[in-house]
Amino acid sequence: MGRLASAHKVDFVAASAHQTRMINFALPFPDISPEIFTIEIGDFAFALRWYALAYIAGLVIAWRIVVGLVKRPALWGGGGPPMTKNQPEDLLTWIILGVVLGGRLGYVLFYQPGYYLSNPTEILKVWEGGMSFHGGFLGVVVAGLAYCWKHKLPALRVGDAVAVSAPPGLMLGRLANFINAELWGRPTDVPWGFTFPGQAAQDCPGVDGLCARHPSQLYEAGLEGLILGGVMLWLAYRRGWLTRPGAMIGVFLVGYGLARSFVEFFRQPDAQFVSEGNPLGLAFEVGGYGLTMGQILSIPMILLGLAMIARARRL
Repeated sequence: MGRLASAHKVDFVAASAHQTRMINFALPFPDISPEIFTIEIGDFAFALRWYALAYIAGLVIAWRIVVGLVKRPALWGGGGPPMTKNQPEDLLTWIILGVVLGGRLGYVLFYQPGYYLSNPTEILKVWEGGMSFHGGFLGVVVAGLAYCWKHKLPALRVGDAVAVSAPPGLMLGRLANFINAELWGRPTDVPWGFTFPGQAAQDCPGVDGLCARHPSQLYEAGLEGLILGGVMLWLAYRRGWLTRPGAMIGVFLVGYGLARSFVEFFRQPDAQFVSEGNPLGLAFEVGGYGLTMGQILSIPMILLGLAMIARARRL
């Protein structure tokens, strides 16, 4: 990971150089409301937000992908599919609980433990934002293992099916992040930088005029959704990797871990990690070099994924 740390150092030097002048070109942020529609009944208002729709659509697409895989016995080799065609719908309920509970608790523990320890009632306010992918991933693992244990299903093979189905949901979630103008990237002068709205997004020391930022949400949507999803579907349908229990889980772990680690070079870190002496928001830092929290949490995923692929290919 030394090369990653060095890149962070270079990124900071480059940022310091270009922040001393005005950014000459930037794309205006599209005028898209975070709310698709709002229904008002008296004093009660219900709003359907793009972020909620992304979660719903991602889970439905994942369910249909798993059903499609289960209906193709030839993809699984001699052992056949790990589930009946009706069980993916039952598993979906468990996965939803794992995503929501794990994602919220992961954000609380990984990113702002001090704040939520002092304000425990805030943990329940999921609608105010604050979800962690790594926490949601752990929640899905726990929920999936519990479901497999209850129904006596082969956990690795069920996990492979879930892994293949995950990228579309990641892509939709990152697109929703972009629409919500959240989790934007670091200041930049590249031609595709966006001027995200809001005081926080425009607070770029040393930049005269509007501040353009990397659309890091779109980078993640492309890497974690389109590219990783395409590779996994190709391996599952064309290369027979579902016949090797655990292989597709490994591919997902390595693919997501590498994509997230790469995008961290362009993504603005969470405010609690940024300080005057640590402008890059490194969670682990020695002598100006280090790793962001996203990279730290991705390292175990990459190592575990490589181990699972190696093990699966030996079987």
